[in-house]
Amino acid sequence: MVITSLDNKKVKEVVKLQSKKYRDLTNTFVVETEHLVEEAEKCGIVKELFLVEDEFVDSNDVNYVTPEIMKKMSSMESPSNILAVCEKSNSKEIIGNKILLLDNIQDPGNLGTIIRSSVAFGVTTIILSTDTVDLYNPKVIRASEGMFCNINIITMDLEEAISIIKSKGISVYGTDVVNGSDVRSITDKSSYALIMGNEGNGLKEEIKKLCDKNLYIPMNNNCESLNVGVACSILLYELGE
Repeated sequence: MVITSLDNKKVKEVVKLQSKKYRDLTNTFVVETEHLVEEAEKCGIVKELFLVEDEFVDSNDVNYVTPEIMKKMSSMESPSNILAVCEKSNSKEIIGNKILLLDNIQDPGNLGTIIRSSVAFGVTTIILSTDTVDLYNPKVIRASEGMFCNINIITMDLEEAISIIKSKGISVYGTDVVNGSDVRSITDKSSYALIMGNEGNGLKEEIKKLCDKNLYIPMNNNCESLNVGVACSILLYELGE
């Protein structure tokens, strides 16, 4: 059976998931494109699958829809032929000893890039401040290339998180292009907690004061600063073993 009506209950539910408020209410979110759906299936978080009617997968748990319905449900300008409703992670625990904290990151593309780099360079937990862009924003999901479900990501108050991290004996590094130390000066890379700040304003002062040390990336004087996603990737690479 192919869903053809925009008034279909399942279609309406998927459309509502474009809203953060509804994602929070239902503890679900949407992923699109074959690659991202495959990653979500590997992680075992897919609740419901939707496929354009001319496509086929060997499964009984598929909702077939017309291209018009898929376009309605999609958040993309050029919709994919596949879409999945997935369960959010319920993790609230800080795992491991290589931790990245994000203070008020606002751009979905930056967060997605940071998630990819975190997986690549061995971060065990990402902690999002409560004012950081929603992890389950469709643009974040796409920019992460599916890596969002391959790493422990939690949202919590950063001051509380820093207190827990320090109680574990882990050094907390902030970022400061003026008064920071060269990231290459860090010799003990067995554990760390790195905090990256907002795109325009950097770290909040109250967060910066809680850091054991501030780091910077040495670069050409003609360049004042780097995109936060790029800067974070470089720092994580340098802190990697």
